[in-house]
Amino acid sequence: MTLHPTRRPDLLRWTLTVLVALVGALALSACQSSPHRVANPVALQDLNGNGPEAEAAAYVLRPGDSLDVRFFYNPELNEAVMIRPDGRISLQLVGEQQAAGLSPGELEQRLREAYSRDLKTPEVSVIVTNVPSYQVYVDGEVGAPGTVPIAGGMTVLQSVARAGGFGDSARRDEVVLIRRVPGEEPQVAVLNLDGAINGSDLSQDVRLQPYDVVYVPRTAIGNVNQFMAQYFRNNLPVPFSFGYSF
Repeated sequence: MTLHPTRRPDLLRWTLTVLVALVGALALSACQSSPHRVANPVALQDLNGNGPEAEAAAYVLRPGDSLDVRFFYNPELNEAVMIRPDGRISLQLVGEQQAAGLSPGELEQRLREAYSRDLKTPEVSVIVTNVPSYQVYVDGEVGAPGTVPIAGGMTVLQSVARAGGFGDSARRDEVVLIRRVPGEEPQVAVLNLDGAINGSDLSQDVRLQPYDVVYVPRTAIGNVNQFMAQYFRNNLPVPFSFGYSF
């Protein structure tokens, strides 16, 4: 095909116009898919307290914990019980009581109130007798996906380091944290760990709790709810899926 010499400037001008339009469209698309535009369903302060430097929170009772329930003035009511999968325990006089999700002190207060209908001075203490070795699950673009034993004060970045570190294709600016809440639907937050790594936003490096799931994606997560449904259905190991519902 032979182009007329007088038409070449028009063709060049048209080509440049198309290229500029394509570059603009790609830039707009990148902005719209930016991980910073993904809304966090859970505020970081709700997960983090006062940040990674905050003191460790009180121990939270969970299914499988073994408890000694002891009465100072009524030792005949002393019992050794285990928190059932539904989060409850069964006790003399007061029957079933919710235990999972509470600290031992909060459970003590609830039991004092429950036993006050039958006892004049219900002085009760709750002792956790066998705290299990809790774990978190780290998945996605890390060196060694799998379970990681959780130590006191462990953060998301520390768990990734224990799982072999970030892979070459990891999106460190869009890491998903999934947290199980007894009796409720899971909480999910999208974390920009680049901010924690470079020191610009240390609140992104959230302190972990037992059974948390940390997922490091390879590509952008556009729809958090869709990702959650697919991930729980296809990827999450059975022991960690217990208690999660959608």
